[in-house]
Amino acid sequence: MSIGFLILRAQLFLLIFARIFGLLMVAPMFSSRNIPGIARVGLGLFTAVAVLPWVEQAGYLIPEQGLFYAALILGEAMIGVIMGFLLNVIYSAFQLAGQFFSLQMGFASSQVYDPLAQLQLPLIGQFLNLIAMFVLLTVSGLQKIFLVGVYRSFETVTALTFMEKRDYLIQTVMTSIGGLFGHALLIALPVMGTLFLASVSMGLLAKAAPQMNLLMLGFPINIFIAFLLMYICMPFIMESFGRIIDMGFVTLYELLAEGGGV
Repeated sequence: MSIGFLILRAQLFLLIFARIFGLLMVAPMFSSRNIPGIARVGLGLFTAVAVLPWVEQAGYLIPEQGLFYAALILGEAMIGVIMGFLLNVIYSAFQLAGQFFSLQMGFASSQVYDPLAQLQLPLIGQFLNLIAMFVLLTVSGLQKIFLVGVYRSFETVTALTFMEKRDYLIQTVMTSIGGLFGHALLIALPVMGTLFLASVSMGLLAKAAPQMNLLMLGFPINIFIAFLLMYICMPFIMESFGRIIDMGFVTLYELLAEGGGV
């Protein structure tokens, strides 16, 4: 085995690792600061070693100039970051759905610490965030991150071909951000709509019977209605979670296929 062949494999390995590490830095769950950096690097190295033979068979072209090679590394890292960002946008829809009706429930001021996002979030948003994490594990989301985000991405696209389709990339990113609010509103709509009707009903009662102290009764009534609806609708909410996550991976694969011209 010649030295030139080893250098070529090392260069290819570094390109693969750049894409995988960029994905792990932004993808849901893997991007948590609670995961040690050395563990994330180790997982990236192990994954790069696992997919190296497949990428070699695909015939990845490596430029001879050092400047072009450095730009290619940045491009590969950017592909990983974009894929992780798209998956994170889909995952954030569940957290945003909880924030939509936290205000109507009276829980907007109750903030809890999210160890994954390293942020203070409303209580209901954090609750749905944890539910989404369990659903992601249930639908084999972590395996799909590696199968679609790593294996399929190297099958379909390189940094050079991906940048040539940047218009489609920008369109997909903007569509995903718009879909974030659409999915969150769809998930939160049953609770939000019912709480809105409850607020209107209590307003009519307050107008008809001014002696009733509905201001004090409104908060526990809204909280009871919201939790009752969440209990009733939770199976449907989890099913919606699973469909939205699957749609996110389909969108990611379509982006990779279009970027690679497949």
